[in-house]
Amino acid sequence: MSAPTPDLDLFLDIRGVHKRFGDNVVLAGIDLAVPRGSVITVLGKSGTGKSVFLKCLAGIVRPDAGEICFDGHALNASNAAARAEFRRRCSYLFQGNALLDSLTALENVALPLEQTTQIPNREIRERSLEALRQLDLDKHRDRYPSQLSGGMQKRLALARAIVTRPELVLFDEPTAGLDPIRRNHVFEMIVKYQRQFGFTAVLVTHDLPEALVASDQVALLDAGRMQFQGTPEAFRLSENPMVCAFRDSSHALRDTVAALRRGETVTTEEEL
Repeated sequence: MSAPTPDLDLFLDIRGVHKRFGDNVVLAGIDLAVPRGSVITVLGKSGTGKSVFLKCLAGIVRPDAGEICFDGHALNASNAAARAEFRRRCSYLFQGNALLDSLTALENVALPLEQTTQIPNREIRERSLEALRQLDLDKHRDRYPSQLSGGMQKRLALARAIVTRPELVLFDEPTAGLDPIRRNHVFEMIVKYQRQFGFTAVLVTHDLPEALVASDQVALLDAGRMQFQGTPEAFRLSENPMVCAFRDSSHALRDTVAALRRGETVTTEEEL
């Protein structure tokens, strides 16, 4: 696996993370190095464990083995102080946004501050309104999520994620279910606000073209391990068989369809 050079300022250092559910081994020794202030996207086919990996990073799911270090401190069961510090400095953007339909836009954004801080209600409101303003949503503060477009809901979820002023934001399939134009808008939004606020971003997705444009580094998760980590350009040039299979799948489809149209017999993946 390609890896960053040792002199990078690592914000997250993941080594040998394992996770299984019964007999199903999902993660079989994950390694990933995340430089401070970068945008790193973990790619992979559906069902390869990308979301499980992100939940292990966030502490939502406990790994069976391995080490996750955040800003030089191990996030293990015996280090409660490090885990509390991580929760304070990290935010998680859930797949599907996880907005509360019974709360207004302003109330959704304010919720993390109400739950995790002791700051006065007036300051909570001011910071929440500022987060909405930064994402051009302040005019919709009193609307409910169901009254907002899909793109606006994505921005609202990001406003809620950044209101605590995190240093690390984890994005779980942020473009799931969106058409190509809206996918582009979400990646643009992530890059814009990552640059504006300076947080480190880790995304998991299977949207290859957008990830190669928006990321500082990409990694490929397959067969329970990271098969590649490096720059988008290195990914484009890689001759790793697993990288090629994922990266060049559209070319393989084109060749298969052309063969079928010529009347040739082709063995599809489902028949293997």
